[in-house]
Amino acid sequence: MRVAPNAVIRRAAAWAPAALVSLLLVLLLLVIVRLPWAGDLGIHAATVERLRHHLADPGNPLVDADTPSPYYSPWMLLLGCLAKATGLGAFVVLRVAALVGLSLLVTGVVHLVRTFSARRAAPALALLCLVLLWGPALFNWSGFPGLNSLALTISYPSTFALGLSFHFWALLRKALRGAGGGWPVFLGLGLLWAVILLSHQFTGVVASCGGLAMVLGARPWPSRVTLVRLAGGVTLGAVVLALWPYYSFFGLFGVGGLEQIHRSLYRDLVPHFGLALVGVAALVLRWRRFRRDPLVLFFLLGAAVFAAGGLTGHYSWGRVLPAVLIPAQLAAALEVFELGRSGVRRVFAGMLGAALLVGAWTQAGTLGYVVPRDALPAGVAAKYRPPWPGYHWLTPRVRYGDVVMAKTFPSRQIPAYGPYTVAPGYPDFFLPDQEERVTAVRNYFGAGASRADRLDILRRYGVRWVVAYPGDGGLRADDPALRRVDTGPRGQVLFEVVGG
Repeated sequence: MRVAPNAVIRRAAAWAPAALVSLLLVLLLLVIVRLPWAGDLGIHAATVERLRHHLADPGNPLVDADTPSPYYSPWMLLLGCLAKATGLGAFVVLRVAALVGLSLLVTGVVHLVRTFSARRAAPALALLCLVLLWGPALFNWSGFPGLNSLALTISYPSTFALGLSFHFWALLRKALRGAGGGWPVFLGLGLLWAVILLSHQFTGVVASCGGLAMVLGARPWPSRVTLVRLAGGVTLGAVVLALWPYYSFFGLFGVGGLEQIHRSLYRDLVPHFGLALVGVAALVLRWRRFRRDPLVLFFLLGAAVFAAGGLTGHYSWGRVLPAVLIPAQLAAALEVFELGRSGVRRVFAGMLGAALLVGAWTQAGTLGYVVPRDALPAGVAAKYRPPWPGYHWLTPRVRYGDVVMAKTFPSRQIPAYGPYTVAPGYPDFFLPDQEERVTAVRNYFGAGASRADRLDILRRYGVRWVVAYPGDGGLRADDPALRRVDTGPRGQVLFEVVGG
């Protein structure tokens, strides 16, 4: 029997998203094996190490101080228990975390999309839009699941929390429809909401915006009984947040010092996120059909918080951007099927396909994490950014709990192997002497400090080792208080502190 060419094309188009998603998943699985190091990987590995050694009272993950930390979340506590029970290394445990996070993210997107569409290809196309529909300029940040960003942050709590968020939204939509939405379901949703917020606070804000949108966009409007149960779930979640013993969740509302770090989220919006405008067009079409469409409301809530952050100078509010982008990306995928077989659909599908191709090319450098750079085509190799080398070369000599004097960048990696640093490599909300520690490191390496001042800093913080490049400053390499022990990548030197 002869098959019409149009039927062949339609069949290929239906299976193409699933085939492409399968290839991307294989790529990400290979990335997990490599686990490229960039960004916050060091602090997450350090958190696993502290919990492995002191599960009930781990102390600060980066410096030798007995303080709480927002990194001690339910998810990291579970990973710490895994490390303690099995003896697996922190980086092996983080690979397990990456597998769980990726599984939750993929199944969560499928779960949510199925509540909007019964089309077989819709979940796969939604996954493609989620990882590729960003911008023509590369952008990486935890909680932003672009392909390249995801490759670098797949083991982070943000990926775990985002995967849970998609399941949270899907389960909430089902409960609001009355499909098994009794007290146990809503109380379970409240617990799930609390786990997301405790595991990654910024993603928790995104999850909350999405949850509110699902409630406001429910069709039909929830009954009074359903709303009472919903309030009960929210109350239980708030109680869990208040009682979490490892850090004060509500104490985070009073912290500062994050605005300058996040100011870049308000720059270059079109280069970083412009491809998602295709999704904004899809949202407009959805809004014309139903004014309370949940994805439209989700987008508007995220946009309102993002705009408020920019107008008031609270640039850390820019971390809500996934609440703007995710509904647009999902809408772009869903609208291909909602438009039927009209000419408008063909135009929209063509625009979406072109945007996905641009997004794929922008993030093509991700291949460099699993393919040798010299084996990549020149254009792709130029997009590859090598990961950080790490400090495994310290471990034969520097032991768990030793204090290391180092500048900010190495201080983001060294604690991953068990040692502490004098100052944290990241802002620490609950460390009362953070500024004094930062000043001490600056003074030690600064040109104006005397030898006596530098020795005093080393004694004050119990420093056993110094890690520095030849041009970093600090005590001279031939100072009798130091003994040169080893040399690492790019000429970095490990010194042992042997006296004053």
